[in-house]
Amino acid sequence: MSETSRRNLLKIMGAAPLAVGLKLREAEATTAHQHAERLAKAAVAAGKAYAPKFFTPSEWQTVRVLSDIVIPKDERSGGATDALVPEFMDQWMMDPLATDREREGRQTALRGGLAWLDAESADRFEGKTFLECSEAQRLQVIDDIAWPEKARPEVSQGVNFFTSFRDLVASGFWSSQMGVADLDYKGNVFVAEWKGPPTEVLEKLGLPTD
Repeated sequence: MSETSRRNLLKIMGAAPLAVGLKLREAEATTAHQHAERLAKAAVAAGKAYAPKFFTPSEWQTVRVLSDIVIPKDERSGGATDALVPEFMDQWMMDPLATDREREGRQTALRGGLAWLDAESADRFEGKTFLECSEAQRLQVIDDIAWPEKARPEVSQGVNFFTSFRDLVASGFWSSQMGVADLDYKGNVFVAEWKGPPTEVLEKLGLPTD
């Protein structure tokens, strides 16, 4: 995963096909994350850990580890778990506004992908689940499915899962308060004096800078 940075992750997720079942709309991401943040804060205030409603305990830990592989902490901000991405996923899996078919599709896609990850890890590393593997072993599996154009045909299911999981993590991260700050998004901020576009932007577009 060393080839992936926060910035080119956006490019990758835009170009890669998504697995059926794990597509989501921007409004869904924002709503799910807001709800997840409220529940997580309520749990902290009560002195408890967030209790997932969809994921089993082992799935929950796997999702947390895998999310931080996709977006780890760096000098700019925290990683996916710091941004409550796993909580966001858990809420999205149980979205009451989704149809039964939509919920079943996304739940099957995600749970099936996690099961594939455990099965692949077990085949490679003496029966170990993904969680039981060392960090180096985990990354060995992920590196083989993270780059669709390089992946072997026999791991195509893993490629499809990881591509969609990566998109889901990115959606959760950049719809969070931490992710918005990471992008330095200004939104609809009042500007007292309009000074025009930055010079470097004009130069890149080949427009006059005077």
